[in-house]
Amino acid sequence: MAAADCIGVLRGLQKLSRAALSVHQQKACEHWRSSYLLHTLVSWRPIFPPSAGGSDPVVQQEAVHASTSTETVSDGTSSIPSDRTHAGATENFEKVQAFVSSEATEINDGTAKFSADQETAHEVRHHEQAAPALSSRARQRRVPASRVSRLMSFGGLAAGLGVGAVAEFSKRTMGMSQGSAQSSPFLTEANINRLVATLCRVRGAALKLGQMISIQDGQFISPEIQQIFERVRDGADYMPPKQALRAIASELGADWRDHLDSFDELPMAAASIGQVHRAVLKDGRHVVMKVQYPGVAESIDSDINNILTLMNSTKILPEGLFAENALRVAKKELSWEVDYKREAECAKRFAGYLEGHPYFVVPRIIDELSSERVLTMEMLDGWALDQHENLTQTQRNEIGHHMLDLCLREVFEFRFMQTDPNWSNFFFLPKENKIGLLDFGASRDFPKTFTDEYLRVIHGAARGDRKAVLDGSLRMGFLTGFETDVMMKAHTDAVMVLGEPFASATPFDFGAQHVTGRIRQLMPVMLEHRLTPPPEETYSLHRKLSGAFLLCAKLQSRIICKPILENIVGSYRYD
Repeated sequence: MAAADCIGVLRGLQKLSRAALSVHQQKACEHWRSSYLLHTLVSWRPIFPPSAGGSDPVVQQEAVHASTSTETVSDGTSSIPSDRTHAGATENFEKVQAFVSSEATEINDGTAKFSADQETAHEVRHHEQAAPALSSRARQRRVPASRVSRLMSFGGLAAGLGVGAVAEFSKRTMGMSQGSAQSSPFLTEANINRLVATLCRVRGAALKLGQMISIQDGQFISPEIQQIFERVRDGADYMPPKQALRAIASELGADWRDHLDSFDELPMAAASIGQVHRAVLKDGRHVVMKVQYPGVAESIDSDINNILTLMNSTKILPEGLFAENALRVAKKELSWEVDYKREAECAKRFAGYLEGHPYFVVPRIIDELSSERVLTMEMLDGWALDQHENLTQTQRNEIGHHMLDLCLREVFEFRFMQTDPNWSNFFFLPKENKIGLLDFGASRDFPKTFTDEYLRVIHGAARGDRKAVLDGSLRMGFLTGFETDVMMKAHTDAVMVLGEPFASATPFDFGAQHVTGRIRQLMPVMLEHRLTPPPEETYSLHRKLSGAFLLCAKLQSRIICKPILENIVGSYRYD
């Protein structure tokens, strides 16, 4: 590239950066208007009545943007005119500042975090065990609810990625970049930050896909992609109180608080599709209320199409993954997940299957506070299984054994599986020494014809029968029969590796296993020579099985797996 061309590119980037700065300045004003700090200053103003003769600094800040508008405070009912003036502004503001500083320890981009003392108060009031908390990366931001606003977010992301890639390419051409020449110019640190920020802001289907991929082992996806999706797994932003309260009222009616003794307006967790709030019923039971983000259900198709276009244009995913087919299946599954009435029925169905089980617990659904977009259930006293540092080896082995046993029972006994393996969906309950099961939105049925053939394949792998694995794979549609010998061998080898834990009568050490690394070595061959996508049912099934294996690896469980499969095979009845 000639020097003149480089200068031209840099000048163009300079103009773009100036334009971006202008946009960011506007966004900063928007963040202030919707920030938790401003909300706190406004809502607590009655505690510190202004003296006569001055002006309210908060009102002054509001008046810069809307001199005649009104601002609704957190309860969604009171409005404060923006043209108010008061006296004693400095003294009043200092008092408010002192109060806010005692409650907040971090303000970042217009977001105030609750202090450690207030978090401790939550724990003492609700539970003795550490309860789930918002990620340190989560920020309070309004959810872009309309399709136009969501499309603009993805359009801005695409433009930003393009600018970042051009800048990286220019740096590499001039020898100014430390990035590998073989790595994608789209996957720079700046572009990764752009992707993470956009996914966490828009939430919905795009973020859900990221969280699904983040659970997969790093052996199967590039470190850059893993870094993106690991950062979005627990980093979803959350709605401001006003937007969340409006969403609840639109589903449950204006009198929904009459059922509650208390409700925490700051969510305890924020995920891809909704956020979770603590509450206490009138009868004293502690519950959680999952509130869906506005516009998420209506934007599934457009969000996934946008992310597919982005992935294809940047060549982030290899062709052998059949991304279009995978995302088509994802659309169907996500349409299930946004239907909270369906999830409530799935939870009740699981509770029936596991009634009287000595190890698993399914929380009870509170029907009078549940709808299509709000789901309320009893709160579990425990923590997610990824917080396992204090577990003994016996507990780790026991958890791993029961999780693998449940997975196989779901497929071959219930033929109905909760397919989301996110760590936060499985709670260890130390007082009862049990596992609580959560989030049944992605639950699905499996036809008997599918489970018949799948069990033959898995049992064949455990027995070391390569012919049974290959024949079953052809019947199920994993292979067409026209693949090269190299592809057929690689596919069979991969299935045989997955069957190894169930082949031995001695404890299998998941912490020291090399299953994922060996399959990783086979992936390039399968991606290059694959002729057909796998059966639709296997996308969610393999996601759950992979998650169970990775959970056992994370726990470093040592389990005798062979009896688990043999018990399933012994009680199964083929058609």
